[in-house]
Amino acid sequence: MTVLSTSSDGFRLHGEPFRIISGAMHYFRVHPAQWADRLRKARLMGLNTVETYVPWNLHQPEPGTLVLDGILDLPRYLRLAQAEGLHVLLRPGPYICAEWDGGGLPSWLTADTDIRLRTGDPRFTDALDRYLDLLLPPLLPRLAANGGPVIAVQVENEYGAYGDDRAYLEHLAEAFRARGVEELLFTCDQADPAHLAAGSLPGVLTTGTFGSRITESLEQLRAHQPEGPLMCAEFWIGWFDHWGEPHHVRDAADAAADLDRLLSAGASVNIYMFHGGTNFGFTNGANHDHAYAPVVTSYDYDAALTESGDPGPKYDAFREVIARHAPVPDEPAPAPSPKLPPTVVELGDRASLLPHASVLAEPVRVDAGPVTTEELGLRAGYTLYRTTVPVSGDGVLHFAGGVGDRAQVFVDGTPAGVLERERHEEALSVRVPRAGATLDVLVENMGGVNYGPRIGAPKGLLGPVTFDGDALHGWDCHPLALDTAGAVPFAPAADLPSDAGPVFHRGTFEVRTPADTFLALPGWTKGQAWINGFHLGRYWNRGPQRTLYVPAPVLRPGTNELVLLELQATTEPRVHLTDTPDLGPVKP
Repeated sequence: MTVLSTSSDGFRLHGEPFRIISGAMHYFRVHPAQWADRLRKARLMGLNTVETYVPWNLHQPEPGTLVLDGILDLPRYLRLAQAEGLHVLLRPGPYICAEWDGGGLPSWLTADTDIRLRTGDPRFTDALDRYLDLLLPPLLPRLAANGGPVIAVQVENEYGAYGDDRAYLEHLAEAFRARGVEELLFTCDQADPAHLAAGSLPGVLTTGTFGSRITESLEQLRAHQPEGPLMCAEFWIGWFDHWGEPHHVRDAADAAADLDRLLSAGASVNIYMFHGGTNFGFTNGANHDHAYAPVVTSYDYDAALTESGDPGPKYDAFREVIARHAPVPDEPAPAPSPKLPPTVVELGDRASLLPHASVLAEPVRVDAGPVTTEELGLRAGYTLYRTTVPVSGDGVLHFAGGVGDRAQVFVDGTPAGVLERERHEEALSVRVPRAGATLDVLVENMGGVNYGPRIGAPKGLLGPVTFDGDALHGWDCHPLALDTAGAVPFAPAADLPSDAGPVFHRGTFEVRTPADTFLALPGWTKGQAWINGFHLGRYWNRGPQRTLYVPAPVLRPGTNELVLLELQATTEPRVHLTDTPDLGPVKP
């Protein structure tokens, strides 16, 4: 018998009635030195379980590899959850959505446009099987059947919104079983009859995802599955943000009332999100319905626990609701974490990107037209394309197929304009001052589409480039992963000519006792930030997000280094570390 089983109306844990009261917290969005703190706060709110996705694209950056260290040390995360007395719902995908780059599918896989993703296509299932061959063995000791905390494992993720390949779902369920997963398997889909029908499997528990209309959603779930536990596997209590949109929030009393309705109906729940965390580095996803819309760096989600791990308004409200239905620890609710005193950081060193591109990445020579980022083997970051224009004069640069996702164009180092995928831009009028002028096109990958049929949409320059109808050939393509900015040759800003960008800026600041802080960049336009080599992520004055979260473990006593890559221009030689986050104006 599995540790967690089902009866006609609920769950059984070791044969005893059990209700799952879970919260979502993705280990890969939280600094690993803070995992234990966040898990303790989950228990104190009254949760008995935590849930996490598993991002295939980060755990297997190349075929045949497996990364399980640092922020990806999933076995350690599971050990810490168990030490805190928490069970775990594991959601290994292979597709996770999660507003995560590519929905978690690796770019080396999605770059093959012939593969039918998330189907029984052997090219997809073979790659998936080889990944599971590596991923599951180190996780088996952490499964409940072997004394670990993982009590249930999800098969795929909201598959009914995507496809109807029953054989594929059966293959995935059997793949888990064949590799030693004895735990309860479940699917989750939006509480819609068509989605539930297409995304479920006989013998596998069906759960729903919804944030409101509790009674109606549970009725839909019960109509699909006449008996067994009712569970909302994603109870949406907030939402994510796109660049250029307001910050989403949900009233705490409204969310708490719906949580109470769920628990009063006898249902189990996974709160999405209990703690959202951060899309550090180049990990944010994007949506693409009518237009491409990248997700911001913060994944605060208006969750019960804020991005920096402090109890938000929903924390106490949910704790009070949970206490009506289940035991809550008789301990005080956690206090906000200490914050660094406000600090000004002067950025006195500088290095232009364009002249130093070859220091950051050896160019790949392409004699014909430019190639995509995927063809260069680059998962995320920037690609610099360089060629010469054989004629001078005014004319139109045309980028066949557009750009993925934002291109800055320079002629002999002078900014000539910007093209954006979300605006469907493909042409730019420029003046070429001389025959043989250098054309640089710096293309930013703003995040892989994480939902729908456009997952795997290519990045970089997406087709031939012409000037007044004549194709430009002979490109040097620099794949700029920018995992760190350590190779940049900085010099004092006073020794360099003024540049509009893209420019690296560097400064140092002193810290007595490391504590959480927030990087504010008034006067800065768009770029990336690193502290002590840790990649905080993307900033953009388009908003809504106006500060970047800096986890305390990133800092060290004494001197700390801040590096910014400013793509456009800044009116300030300094930035601020503040004790208050600013995620922007809220959605009305």
